[in-house]
Parts: sequence; structure tokens; C-alpha cells
Amino acid sequence: MGFANDNIRGAVIMMASMAAFTLNDAIFKTVAGQLPLFQAIFLRGVIVTVGLLIVLIATRQIAPDLSKRDWKLIAARTLGDILATFSFLFALFNAPLADVTAILQAAPLVITLAGALILKEKVGWRRFSAIGVGLFGVLLIVRPGGEGFNPYLLFAVAALGCILLRDLPTRRLSRAVPSMFVAFVTSLAITASSGLAALTTDWQAVSLVAFAKLGGAAFFIFGAYTFGVMVMRVGDMGFVQPFRFTAIVWAILLGVVVFQDYPDALSLFGTAIVISMGIYTFARERKVAN
Repeated sequence: MGFANDNIRGAVIMMASMAAFTLNDAIFKTVAGQLPLFQAIFLRGVIVTVGLLIVLIATRQIAPDLSKRDWKLIAARTLGDILATFSFLFALFNAPLADVTAILQAAPLVITLAGALILKEKVGWRRFSAIGVGLFGVLLIVRPGGEGFNPYLLFAVAALGCILLRDLPTRRLSRAVPSMFVAFVTSLAITASSGLAALTTDWQAVSLVAFAKLGGAAFFIFGAYTFGVMVMRVGDMGFVQPFRFTAIVWAILLGVVVFQDYPDALSLFGTAIVISMGIYTFARERKVAN
């Protein structure tokens, strides 16, 4: 009974994390047209980084004793996260929320493929097939060269590749590395790099409304980070991980309500393919592990 309760708690936390991430994305997208991208990333980053710093000081994790190997992995992960963040948010500023979010749902498939090709992890033909079908679903969403093609969605696809640079080193970090410390280092690096990039653009005056939006986005992304740390410690990951796909439900709802973006049938079909193949891959990994 206790294990079942842990799984349910883990599923709820995962759904809360996905809701927080998507609400952050939706609020942040509303700033498009009011502030330049890098200025918006920088200002949000300052708020998030300060919040994470306060948590680290309160929990006495601000200066963990880490090996050189872990520091190198954190550096590689941070570079991947910077590139993934910039690519994703550039797509988010210029393309429908639901489409951008749906493409990112292929990340587990791409990570599994990279684990097989780069880390030599054992992946059978069933999961390889699921990966292939899932990536076909991404093509249906992007539709390169087809009617309704939005070139900015290619930046969401690029973000998938950058996520590999982030997550492959993450999988090799030792258990001694505090998750919240990694989040802080990443947030600090993204804030600093976006601040430098923002120097190349004309800064805009920040209205009270825009500042409130950035504060709201920071609140939700901070919550997403916190839930993300919590979910790694509750329940069976094979059971909990598929609930990450609830992000697309939030993205579609928020896209319709906030931005009046109605995904067409082909995009919904591609999204369904990506999600179903992701769930199958998680289920298959769980079966193989047992």
C-alpha cells in the first residue's frame, strides 16, 4: 500500500511540475512584443536565481564538496541547458505554445536514442521502432516545407538536440550532487549569458504589468524546479515519468484560452503519436529493467 501511495504522490507531483512549467511558458510568452527576448530571460533569471540561492543557504547546500568529474559534468550540462533554453524560448516567442511543447515531449525518445548510440545502453528493436515513429510525429507537427510551416518550430527541434547536451551529463552525475545546487548553477549561468546577450539589443522600459508577468513566470518556474527535485525522490520512475506528458494538455488549453491558438488535426495527430510512443518507451524500459 505504501508503494502504491508513493506512486500516486509521485504522479501528482510530476503533474504539478508540468503544470508549473507550462504556466511559466504561457506567462513568459505574453511578454513577447513587450520586451526583447534576452532582456526578458535575464530579468526572470535574476528573480529565479535569487530564490534558488535563498533555498540553498537555508538548506546549507550552497558550497557542496564535489569532485572535478562532477564539476566538469555540471559545466557540460549547464552549456546544454543554456542553448536549450535560448532555442526553446525563441521558438516559444514566435510559434504556438502547444506545438512547441509537443515537440519537446519527444525529448525522452531522443535521450533514449542517444543513450544507445553514445553511452552504449542496451535498446531493443521495439524501442528503436517507437523512437522512429515518435520522431515521425514531430515531423507532422513541424511540417517542414509544407502548408502551415512555421520556421520558428525548427528552434524547438534544435532545443531537442541541446537537451541531449544537458541530460546525458546529468545521468552521469554522482549522487553526492544536490539537485537544487545544479538548478542554481544552471539558472545563474542562463541569467549571466542572457544578460550579456541582452547588451547587443536595445533595452526596453519595463512596465509594471510586464514586471508582474516576469514575476509570475519566475514563481512558476521556481515551483517547477522544486517539484522536479521532489519527484525524483518519490515513487517508481517507470510509473511516474509518463505523467510528464500532461504538459501538452496544459499547453493546448492555455494556447486556446490565452492566445486563441487552435491546433489543427495534423498537429494533434503528431502530438498523439509523440505522446503514445513516449509512454510506450517508458513502459518498455520499465519492463526491461524488471
